[in-house]
Amino acid sequence: MLEHILTLITVAAALGAGLIAGTFFAFSTFVMRALGRLPAAEGMAAMQSINLVVINPWFLGVFLATAAACVALLAAAALRWQAAGAGYLMLGAGLYLVGTVLVTIACNVPLNTALAGVAPGAPEAARLWSEYLASWTPWNHVRTVAALSAAAAFTQALRQ
Repeated sequence: MLEHILTLITVAAALGAGLIAGTFFAFSTFVMRALGRLPAAEGMAAMQSINLVVINPWFLGVFLATAAACVALLAAAALRWQAAGAGYLMLGAGLYLVGTVLVTIACNVPLNTALAGVAPGAPEAARLWSEYLASWTPWNHVRTVAALSAAAAFTQALRQ
């Protein structure tokens, strides 16, 4: 029974990490480029709106439930280190928790907060927007790679 529950949590974590990776991938590959092509005030206003709308039950539910699944998988793998796939569970959980959740909290959210504090028409807005694009996007690349790698590690754990 415990093995079945662990398998279900691993599947959920793989799917959740994959969904988050896809969301971040979209921002890394075309959303931020499109916003960057707009006049600074328009791009900034659009991103401010996105940052408000993303705080919703669907996105946060997947983002945080995947983090919770990772914590459970990390604990299960630590307790069952010799079991097949335990290393992949630890790797996937670590990648998601550090490369996705921690990077979001430490890097992307503070940038979003700073962006929210400036009106798009303010004199410093164009400079802030340019700096935001140059900082936020590379950190989003990190989150994308981490979430996708976590999904791959969880998938590999299921194959063991």
